[in-house]
Amino acid sequence: GVCENPCMDSFDLFVIGGGINGAGIARDAAGRGLTVGLAEMGDFAGATSQWSSKLIHGGLRYLEYYEFRLVAESLRERERLLHIAPHLIQPLAFVVPHEPHLRPAWMIRTGLAMYDFLGGKKSVPSSSSIRLEGTPYGAGLQTRLKKGFLYWDARVDDARLVIANIKSAAALGAQIYATTQVTHAVRTAQGWRIDLKTVSTGATSVVHAKGLVNASGPWVKQTQDLIALDPQSPVKKAGVRHVKGSHIIVPRVHEGEHAMLLQNADKRIIFVIPYQRDFTLIGTTDVTVAEYEKPQITPDEVSYLCGVASQYLAKRVTAADVISTYSGVRPLYDDGKANASAVTRDYVLRLDDGRTTQHPNFPLLSVFGGKLTTYRELSLHALQRLAKFYPQMRPEWTHDATLPGGNLGTATLAEFVTTLKSEYGYLTTIHLERIAARHGSETRAVLGNAKSREELGTYHGGGLYEREVRWLVEREWARTAEDVLWRRTKAGMFMSSARIQAFTEQFKP
Repeated sequence: GVCENPCMDSFDLFVIGGGINGAGIARDAAGRGLTVGLAEMGDFAGATSQWSSKLIHGGLRYLEYYEFRLVAESLRERERLLHIAPHLIQPLAFVVPHEPHLRPAWMIRTGLAMYDFLGGKKSVPSSSSIRLEGTPYGAGLQTRLKKGFLYWDARVDDARLVIANIKSAAALGAQIYATTQVTHAVRTAQGWRIDLKTVSTGATSVVHAKGLVNASGPWVKQTQDLIALDPQSPVKKAGVRHVKGSHIIVPRVHEGEHAMLLQNADKRIIFVIPYQRDFTLIGTTDVTVAEYEKPQITPDEVSYLCGVASQYLAKRVTAADVISTYSGVRPLYDDGKANASAVTRDYVLRLDDGRTTQHPNFPLLSVFGGKLTTYRELSLHALQRLAKFYPQMRPEWTHDATLPGGNLGTATLAEFVTTLKSEYGYLTTIHLERIAARHGSETRAVLGNAKSREELGTYHGGGLYEREVRWLVEREWARTAEDVLWRRTKAGMFMSSARIQAFTEQFKP
């Protein structure tokens, strides 16, 4: 069903878009006592939010663009998110091999010292200078690279972070309209009238809301065109810059659990990140694209990423090594900069409070830019902007509220897996690691009281049993095989094409 019965049809706040920003705003607002609706036309995290570099990071390279406030905020958020979603977000060490002709050592040391400082009190280690030669940090690198630097950020399961926020919003009373498109919205004397269409059936309905949030990511401008607005609206004038970032996935390139940050002569950097145990993720590119269509990597981008990696890695990376690729489009606020890498990664919120219309006090807030790391802070600022319209709104609460699955107590994820192993001894440690990294403290609810593999139902491959599939459908809005294999889990990466095809044919939501 599109929403649980009985469906409400009037809300304090209605959010368009189920990516990380829409999910975060809906959760925050619902927790403050507002009635909230959220519509997503595809799957949650179906666009930009699932095509990230899978990092929660301060943005070390933004220091070169003097984005100190953004970096400080991002580092504070990294610390908070490590605590509220310890199953989805884990600390990750980064090795930076030193290439003196690109940036002098003093410059990198200064940047890392500033990065440590801006982060304030933190649970990850501080940065340091390291020897690469003859140490584990040199694993997979060319022997000519003798020295480097080490600093820490964190990795994240991006799509599951979105789902965790959607689940939390729903638990707090938000009404979630999955696979539902907003086709039109207009201010009336009663507030916003919003026309909805269920994508699968074509069924239409109407809801009403006092306030409207456009968090539709790369479609932010298209969505604006569906909203009847005064031509003078400040929201109308805001521009969006679509910047495509592409990644390649190759077989594992180095031993060890650390990632690498590699500098290129064009002043850009790329990440080389251990991914899903057997693979390495390499990215990202920065390419301005005109409109949002289904973004795809180009041969030029593949050769760029392979080229930068091959300057550093002992074994060359070629296009033939690439197992899969993905591309996402970042809907950045257009600040007029020519260089796509220099366009601000900061988010911008534009408010139309309705003052210029005959129906004031029914706000529209549009969200531009943003990144996974700062979604919670973005949500906070969004509600600060809207606060005057909702005097009943309770104070902020998300800074220390654990996301669903994050209640591991004092245990680390590894310690939690050890406990699970004693209870579900019939499952391999690798399988338990993967399922715990998806569901955290909800793992026992997913597996239930199954005493054997048989009791988990059909095995689909890739560590995926029927019992978990049912959970994803019933509790997490999975509607298609792709939702299950690639967003709710990454099981598709460990399944043969025959198994993927079989699962797709059998899958029924």
